[in-house]
Amino acid sequence: MGLELNYIKGQTPIEEEEKEELKIKTISTRGELDEFEQANIEKAIEWSMKTKFTYEQILTIGFIKGVHKKMFSDVWGWAGSFRKTNKNIGVDKYSIEQELWKLLDDCKFWIENKTFPDDELAIRFKHRMVKIHPFPNGNGRHSRLCADILISKAFKNKVFTWGSKNLSDQSDTRAKYLSAIYEADKENIKPLLEFARS
Repeated sequence: MGLELNYIKGQTPIEEEEKEELKIKTISTRGELDEFEQANIEKAIEWSMKTKFTYEQILTIGFIKGVHKKMFSDVWGWAGSFRKTNKNIGVDKYSIEQELWKLLDDCKFWIENKTFPDDELAIRFKHRMVKIHPFPNGNGRHSRLCADILISKAFKNKVFTWGSKNLSDQSDTRAKYLSAIYEADKENIKPLLEFARS
């Protein structure tokens, strides 16, 4: 039968060749997939809470890939690997690593020069990463966890609340989140900054 997925607004479709790397072959619905992914993500969050990191450790390609792998490796064979296809969002697949290096270098510069307040810096980091869209799927969840790790480990502040709700369903909270992302795409970071602490 295979995995048949319905997508809600803002979700990146998973290509057929990417679906072939599903590790749990009994998964056949979006609900089942969400359940297994969420269990994997919760393990990654627990790991991130128990581990100490400096911003220099966080702002590396290896760390960015490692967080994605921790979040999705129980479910997907491509976890922690950059996408090999172009999507409806993100940079060209051949530019992913180069764009991530630029982001990581910019972020180090922002920290060292106190360019932005801590929350804004972490949110700009999250937004640019999701715009690059490095992975086949899970980019929004991954970029939010990376922002949480940066804000809590590098700046010793509380993690973001992200509207305090599950953003994978078709809710008002998700609509507000997507609206804030679209505003950030237009260089207006304020709504995303406010949403992250709501």
